[in-house]
Amino acid sequence: MLSHLYPQAYIEYLIHFHCDRDYFECHEILEDHWKKDPVAERKQYWVGLIQIAVSLYHQRRGNHAGALRMMKSALTICKAQKTALSQLGIQVDKLIEILQKKYHEIEIGAPYESINLPLNDQVLIETCGSQALQIGIPWGTKSDLSNIELIHKHRLRDRSEVIAERQKQFIKKQKLRNEK
Repeated sequence: MLSHLYPQAYIEYLIHFHCDRDYFECHEILEDHWKKDPVAERKQYWVGLIQIAVSLYHQRRGNHAGALRMMKSALTICKAQKTALSQLGIQVDKLIEILQKKYHEIEIGAPYESINLPLNDQVLIETCGSQALQIGIPWGTKSDLSNIELIHKHRLRDRSEVIAERQKQFIKKQKLRNEK
């Protein structure tokens, strides 16, 4: 029943956001989901949720400029997408209040602290909590600031496939240039 209301990608996003605090994974999951729609039909509210996670990822790493930029953009989108976010089981006015507070904290250089998205759909919360327990992570766990792999995930992940594809495309372009 719930899967018809909310995409599984959104549920996975919420689990990572509220459990292991893997904001990089939040970004990856929702970006993949967002990109499934044709460009003209892509939903801005997904971008807002992605940017919240990216902002927190940057803040946790000490990149306050990046965190501030992402949070400002997320706030703009969330304010413009209130109806859509509400349909995702989010208390939008409370979310905006939380994000404004977080923006101020980032602005003054306050240390990172985990936040929770204010959800008001009890079935969604229970579904996420249940799925989180199935993978062994309790709902609402604070971020493990000693987990270097989590904090610097974008730098530590295996990028060999991406690098190989870029090299392949570079060679392809070189061949096309040489043929001209």
